Parts: sequence; structure tokens; C-alpha cells
Amino acid sequence: MEGLKQWLVDYHWSQSLLLLVDVGLVLTLTYIVLLVIAERRTLWMVRGFIFLMLAAAVSQRLRLSLLSFVLNNLVIGSAVAMAVILQSEVRRFLEQLGRGEILSLLRPIQQAVLSHDNVIGEIVDAIKELSQNRTGALLILETTNNPVDERDFSVPGIRLNADVSCELIQSLFQTSTLLHDGAILIRGSKVVAAGVILPISERDASRQLGTRHRAAMGITERVDNCLCIVVSEETGSISLAEKGTLNRPLTSSKLKELLEARLTLSIDREASSPGLWRLGNRIGKKGWGILSRFFPFFVTRRKK
Repeated sequence: MEGLKQWLVDYHWSQSLLLLVDVGLVLTLTYIVLLVIAERRTLWMVRGFIFLMLAAAVSQRLRLSLLSFVLNNLVIGSAVAMAVILQSEVRRFLEQLGRGEILSLLRPIQQAVLSHDNVIGEIVDAIKELSQNRTGALLILETTNNPVDERDFSVPGIRLNADVSCELIQSLFQTSTLLHDGAILIRGSKVVAAGVILPISERDASRQLGTRHRAAMGITERVDNCLCIVVSEETGSISLAEKGTLNRPLTSSKLKELLEARLTLSIDREASSPGLWRLGNRIGKKGWGILSRFFPFFVTRRKK
């Protein structure tokens, strides 16, 4: 009898351990997939696919045979559709898996990293040149590691994902280019998108303020974790919008001082963190960013 009890206890612990391993592997695979496509606008589609899988698992657990049949077929059809839409990501994932590069799947694509000072220096140099030439410009800068939700934009713009440089910023705002009328979105050391159309502020403002200034006020009213730099096309004056308020006019040196005080870029910390600590920081930040995108209600409640 004692032997039977011991066998039942061992069996229970082994089943619990297997369940933990199973859940851990599923979470790891989900994290890898999200990491591969986390910078794409298809994230909402992936979110819907994950909810479909969860609903199928729950319906099967509750033995709702008809609903389970429908949901399982929807999951299969959605998986095929996503494999077609995300061809490049799926190909990269399978190539790395086939080469046995398991650990590289947990790392983002290696890219040249600019330091905090270099990023601000490139931005300020570009703004100074644009101001002297009286070329209108509008730049959105994220101030935290939580990305701005593209649903707050009127039009998300064209994806670039290019390194921040003075020459690139100046080129994007030349009147001969198709993207010069919109804003550019800067995340860390990357120009994420160009041609972004922003909502206009509904506040009463001076008639001297143009559309760019009202757009800068509008997006910073909606989003707390961003700044907007505006260069006036008429006067060349520089303004900085934060939380719906314009700080103007600014010199290039004053703009640099304000950016250094307000921007919190993670690139310096990532570059200086060694080994497993660096990997842990990156996984934590990525995980929180993914959580904030997938479950914005939960993240908002936690902040409160």
C-alpha cells in the first residue's frame, strides 16, 4: 500500500513537471515568433491568431465538439494565410532553425548601434540645417522603451527602419520627395517611419501656428511618451512640443539640452550590459513591449 502511495506521488510530480516543461516550451516558441515579427504592423493579426488558438484550446477542454471543430479549422486556415503574408519572417525563422542556430532566434537582428549622444547630435545637426534653409520638418521622438501605438496616428506612414543620420533626416524633408509633408518617427537609434500623418490639436492656438505645429500639439496631447520637433517653413524657427504644449522659439543648443534631459534611450544600457545580464535585460524589455502591445488595458491598469 505504501508503495502504491509513493508511486502515485511520484506520478503526480512527474506529470506536473511535464506540464511545466510543456507550458515553458510553448511560451518560448510564442516569444520567438513574436520577436521575429514584433516590428511589423501585422502584430494585430498575430494577436488575433493567438486568441483563436486559445479559444480552440478552451473549447476542446470544455468538450464543445462543434465549436472546437470550427475553431480548429479557423486556426489552420489562419496559419496558412500568415505563412503566405509573413514569407520573409518565416523563411528566416526556418533557415536559422535548420542551421541549428537556436540561440540566435532569441536575439534581434544584429544592427549597428549608435550611442545616445550620437543620436541626439545627428538629430540636432539636421534640425539646424533645416532651420537655416527654412525647410519645414516634423519629427516624433519616443521618450521611453514603450513604442507609440500607431493607432494614435491618422496615417502610420511608410516603414523605413533606417539608422538615424543627419543626411537622411534632411533628405526626407526636401520638397522634391513624396514624404516631406508628413512626420518621421524616431525610435531609439532608428528612423522607423516617414510620411506619418498626425492628428491636429483641437485646442485654441495662435493663428501664427501652422499645420505642423498643431499636429505636434495634437500627437503629444494624445501620447505622453513622445516629443515633437517642429521646424517652421515660413520662419525657420524651431519648436519642441511636449504634452500638448509648445516650447518656442528654440536655438539648436537649447534643443540639444532639452533632448538630453528628456530622452531615455536604452541603447547605451544595452551596449554596456555584459553576457546573460544583457540578454535578460533585452528579453525583459522585449517582453514588456510585447505585453503592452497585446494587452494595453492590462498595462494601463498596472501603471495606475
